[in-house]
Amino acid sequence: MYTDSHCHITDDSLYNRIDEIMENCFSQNVSNLMVICCKETDFIRACSLKEKYPFIRIAFGWFPGDAKEIAESHFKILEKNIDKIDCIGEIGLDYYWDDSFKEEQKSIFIKQILLANQYQKPIAIHMRSATKDTLDILKEYAQTKILFHCFSGSKETMMECLKLNSYISFAGPITFKNARQAPECIINCPVDHLLTETDSPYLSPVPFRGKQNEPKNVQYVVKKICELKQIEETVLCSQIEKNFYSFFNKN
Repeated sequence: MYTDSHCHITDDSLYNRIDEIMENCFSQNVSNLMVICCKETDFIRACSLKEKYPFIRIAFGWFPGDAKEIAESHFKILEKNIDKIDCIGEIGLDYYWDDSFKEEQKSIFIKQILLANQYQKPIAIHMRSATKDTLDILKEYAQTKILFHCFSGSKETMMECLKLNSYISFAGPITFKNARQAPECIINCPVDHLLTETDSPYLSPVPFRGKQNEPKNVQYVVKKICELKQIEETVLCSQIEKNFYSFFNKN
């Protein structure tokens, strides 16, 4: 049974065929999903989806790239719906495309961490071209469990993340030929702190690179990790499922 700890299936590009996507999950033994919502419309769809498929977990948070548009009312939306939210995310910092509003990004990041602390919700982290600032903020403010989504950093960065007792999630890029740092990270990541994801509809793994991604393709991420760590697929899937459940456990 496979686990997709980060997918955007309530995004317009996938939601228009949601029944097919869920059928594909069942046919390919995907038994755990965390649906990531970066807009209120995505969250409403995810809540409706969870009524039909109770095994779904819902993450909701304001994306760093949208920091300029986030007002106090947006935090009230999160707090009003906090009982329906399993994880606050994806939140974090992204300086890759535009680093002209770093302070706005940091502000909404910290506010969401504090909200997670208050309600004891784990957080899913987006960290792109902002490693130092992201880790500095997490070290100072985070008090709940942390998941670094679609990890693409160095082994040294991963070790710093693990010092926060976090989970490291790997996605389709680990199957790419140019994934130079991924093998070393995967080999050195403790199996009880490892998760898998698709980040669908993005980052399709080989052999579907360049095509629209969906949760059923998480198996290719798992297979690559098994190859690198020299571990049986059933053993790894079982451990990842345990890690997924542990991520939501407050103890």
